[in-house]
Amino acid sequence: MSGGSPTLHELTPEQALKHLELLFTRRPDGLLQGDHTSLVPGPGSEVSETRPYVIGDDVRRMDWNATARTTVPHVRHTLADRELTTWIVLDASASMDFGTARMEKRDLAVGAAAAVAFLTERAGNRLGAQLTGPDGITRIPPRAGRRHLLALLHAALDRPRVAPGIPEHTLGQTVHALRELPAGGMVAVISDFLETGWEQPLRVAARRHQVLAVETIDPRELELPSVGLLTVVDPETGRRREIPTHSRRLRDRYAQAALEQRALIRQSIRRSGAAHLRLRTDRDWVRDIARHVETQRRRTGGGAA
Repeated sequence: MSGGSPTLHELTPEQALKHLELLFTRRPDGLLQGDHTSLVPGPGSEVSETRPYVIGDDVRRMDWNATARTTVPHVRHTLADRELTTWIVLDASASMDFGTARMEKRDLAVGAAAAVAFLTERAGNRLGAQLTGPDGITRIPPRAGRRHLLALLHAALDRPRVAPGIPEHTLGQTVHALRELPAGGMVAVISDFLETGWEQPLRVAARRHQVLAVETIDPRELELPSVGLLTVVDPETGRRREIPTHSRRLRDRYAQAALEQRALIRQSIRRSGAAHLRLRTDRDWVRDIARHVETQRRRTGGGAA
């Protein structure tokens, strides 16, 4: 899946699970090793110290007493909780079954889910999931242990594809279902975020949980190649359309519209209060995750989420 490795759909489920486990537990370059990996800034519950505010800090952790006393904005730096419940929300809409580079977005989403699972695996931590599909939302209750982690990823790999035109649960409905979960955990929402209606549920979820929004992108969603008359199929509806890609004006308009769409998605995620990680099917997504982990580690002073 990265660095010339096979894609997940080219492997059996057992091979795919082993491949993912090796990526995140034995990666030779050490990018994802250490005892303090962090996917989102983890506020925890036990106050450790107060320090001056820096750009990027969570304003919900403002220490108003220290700010008033010193006239300089301060935030509370807290120790992370010993135990963490992590929920993975995995989008399985038809638009995820698309990819023109190293893999489909569907594969990339499962890889991101594996990263969340392995990077939050600690003694006592629990992992659960909500997987969307043609039969609705499949909820896997949170449990601890490597066997449960691998079973959850196996279920993610086995999700059936959604046939075009078949009604499906939207991402907004799936995120909205998080309201039934106890507050205080971590939630990773993995999707291309191309549909609408998820903004308000994500905002509500971010008020109750630490939320990481993982956005999956394929390069052909950002720009069209000049390949003459191109027949495209809407994966959600099955509708076909012929696109004259030889037109420079059309390609420029497409790229501009895609740029505006992605900017709107980014703004909506940031306004919700969620952390944002963007992964592409044509990049070394493991390294991109590692960079995100390192950025959050520096931001939280090395604390674990």
